[in-house]
Amino acid sequence: MISAAPVAAPSMGADILFWVCAVFAVLGAIGMITFRKAVHSALSVAFTMVNLAVLYVAMSAPFLGMVQVIVYTGAVMMLFVFVMMIVGVDASDSLVETIRGQRWAALVLAVAFCALLIGAIVNGQQGAESVGLDAANSVDGGNVQGIAHLIFTRYIVAFEVTSALLITAALGAMMLTHRERHSPKVGQEIRSRLRFSSGVHPGNLPAAGSYSRHNAVDTPALLPDGTPVAESVPGSLMARGSERAVNITNEQETRIISEGDSVISDDQGFEQLRGGENE
Repeated sequence: MISAAPVAAPSMGADILFWVCAVFAVLGAIGMITFRKAVHSALSVAFTMVNLAVLYVAMSAPFLGMVQVIVYTGAVMMLFVFVMMIVGVDASDSLVETIRGQRWAALVLAVAFCALLIGAIVNGQQGAESVGLDAANSVDGGNVQGIAHLIFTRYIVAFEVTSALLITAALGAMMLTHRERHSPKVGQEIRSRLRFSSGVHPGNLPAAGSYSRHNAVDTPALLPDGTPVAESVPGSLMARGSERAVNITNEQETRIISEGDSVISDDQGFEQLRGGENE
């Protein structure tokens, strides 16, 4: 049985460190539940975790303090922040109550949990002497060595089960996100060949009213040779018979323009220009 070593009185520096980090940790926790933006709440949680890590290191638990910073603050919380920044979580999403009365139920459960936690801590501290971690760390030569001894001896089964669970979760996530291809990936060259060999117009058709001297959506566009393009009119208008007929004069003008000549037209008619002179 290991006898408890005498505990030195806490110094003024330790008291100052505790009160500063404790106040900052509480402020970060309050900010997490009061900030309206999800990114600010996540940063408040990270701020609280950093202060808790400093307290862990001050209480002779450096391994727990480093894990708090590297794993939780540096990896998990930053991942949450990046995801929220990319997805763009709006503050209005958290203000919509999907289940009636859930806020009051959450408040009652939170108060009950805090009362239970405080009662357990007070009950456990009654009659207990403050020993610290120096005696426990001295058994195996240090904090990290003591944690390694417990993990790989007493808690080896729980540690391996947790490892298997995390590996299974990672493999399941990869399997769910991976898509098996049953056919080779179609590249740009193959897409171009299929587009030109399908018999359909390979490019974009002109918009409604192009070369028709009318910008209405029910007016079909004209190709450079003057041919109307029925596909330029919405299908709903064609189904109702609302397609507007193209003026024969517009078709003639388009055909003349496609041949490289110029056209001057007015409401009475048009005249064709070849080489800058009237024909």
